[in-house]
Amino acid sequence: MRPVTPPQAWLRDPPPPPFDLTALTGRVVVVAAHPDDETLGVGGLMHAAHRAGGRLELVVATDGEAAFPGLDGPGRAALAAARRRELDDALDELGLGEVAVHRLGMPDSALDADELAAALEPLLRGADAVLAPWTGDPHPDHAAAGHAAAAAAPVTATGWAYPIWTWAWLRPDDPAVPWRHARTHRLDDDSRAAKRRALARFPSQTGPGPGGEPPIVGPEVLAHFDTGAETVFRAPRAASAPRERFDELYTGGDGDPWDTRTSWYERRKRAVLLACLPRERYRHGAEPACGTGALTPALAARCDRLDVSDFSEAAVAAARAAGVAAVRAALPDAAALPGGLDLAVVSEVLYYLDDATLVATVDRLAEAVDPGGDVVVAHWRGWPADAPRDAGATHRVLLEDPRFTPLVSHVDEGFLLHVLRRA
Repeated sequence: MRPVTPPQAWLRDPPPPPFDLTALTGRVVVVAAHPDDETLGVGGLMHAAHRAGGRLELVVATDGEAAFPGLDGPGRAALAAARRRELDDALDELGLGEVAVHRLGMPDSALDADELAAALEPLLRGADAVLAPWTGDPHPDHAAAGHAAAAAAPVTATGWAYPIWTWAWLRPDDPAVPWRHARTHRLDDDSRAAKRRALARFPSQTGPGPGGEPPIVGPEVLAHFDTGAETVFRAPRAASAPRERFDELYTGGDGDPWDTRTSWYERRKRAVLLACLPRERYRHGAEPACGTGALTPALAARCDRLDVSDFSEAAVAAARAAGVAAVRAALPDAAALPGGLDLAVVSEVLYYLDDATLVATVDRLAEAVDPGGDVVVAHWRGWPADAPRDAGATHRVLLEDPRFTPLVSHVDEGFLLHVLRRA
């Protein structure tokens, strides 16, 4: 038996930021490798999200029939049937008895991530949020379920990952644990009591095995799930947000998906950005990812020459319709960041780039902006569902690059803005 890390070892000072339940108020699909994973990992969160108006569904990949490897075929079938009943009972305790449960019946302890991803794709279509096991969890079925959910989730869905055996088998200082992406949900008395009742409905896992084997989830493991808190990790996309996603946004509605011309957030951000420019005039500026071109006229008034572009055809069309001479170009192409610049304004785009493309874009900024020139980066402080990282992580890449010297830092509840000078 592996040694079990005690729950108190995971206490952190300061603790992870609180989980915002508004992230789970749309259609929420919870993916589990086995019956009970969802209750152990996010039972309280599911209970609270349902009360807050979230429309929950559950997908269970296996019936957990291989929990006790010594069982023969009939024994495994009996255990699978018992675990299906236990899950129904647990969901009743959580107030989720009417939630749709999709049981895929895949082989326990042999979960194939590719096969599961194919089965999940139609079930996750249209989801606003997906909760799945953490890909770094030390149980291979949990890792496979996490990878499958990440592959199958639509680009518009926010991904969250819940650890399970992580708490018992890993250590808090393990470098694999993504603390920077952690959020903690504190269970209120009602949710905590409901979760306790739900966990008691899994006697096949919390009690002795059919042959007298020790429990799969013994008291020392179960203690990790009765702390009154549940921690989940934001599961970022690995790939850049696809161009088709932005084309779709710009061709829908009024062609201004973020209300760039009218919203107070956008108008205020433009005013702050313009006020933060250290110089009254610039010789040659560039504005990649111009969107509808709402900022462009004010920038053009400060530059002798301004190159304007976007990688979305629909955005370029919207900008041209507003009188902005935009061209189609994607970062880090030289067409988006031509050489000889003394100003580059990169707003609300870098967090949509995958790691390799972000690094290449920063390298291109260093090449395109002449020494002494200025780079402005500005991003919403939230984390878009289709972005690989948030604003803070994005700005740190430039702030920690010795080729740029920070001049201006603006941080408020809405956005981050930095002006950096090319060294």
